[in-house]
Amino acid sequence: MKKILIIDDDNNIVKMYLLKLSNSGYEAIYATNGKQGLEMAIQNHPDLIVLDLAMPVMDGMTFLKQLRIDLWGKTVPVIILTNRDADDKTLEDIRKTQPTYYLIKTNNTPSDVAIKIDELLKIENK
Repeated sequence: MKKILIIDDDNNIVKMYLLKLSNSGYEAIYATNGKQGLEMAIQNHPDLIVLDLAMPVMDGMTFLKQLRIDLWGKTVPVIILTNRDADDKTLEDIRKTQPTYYLIKTNNTPSDVAIKIDELLKIENK
């Protein structure tokens, strides 16, 4: 079973994605800030990470920069799922940290995101 780590401080988003991903056959785990997420990612080595940018303790972009330092973390697929439009600084950070997708929450349903996850993990939609 493929493991997905959701990192988001919005409990409603987390619950919605935990349910959607578990119903789609994934093992879904979560963290509510980037610091906790980094610890969980390094410890659990999920197959894919869904990441919000605006969070307390450690924001998503700082998390991603730290993740990419780790040998394992250099290649793990990351989907940024945020409400924040990418400004010039964010675009530069995206270029450096190379997330697989940058998705705006209001423009993508949980089903849309699950399809992207399936594509990345090469699993047919269920």
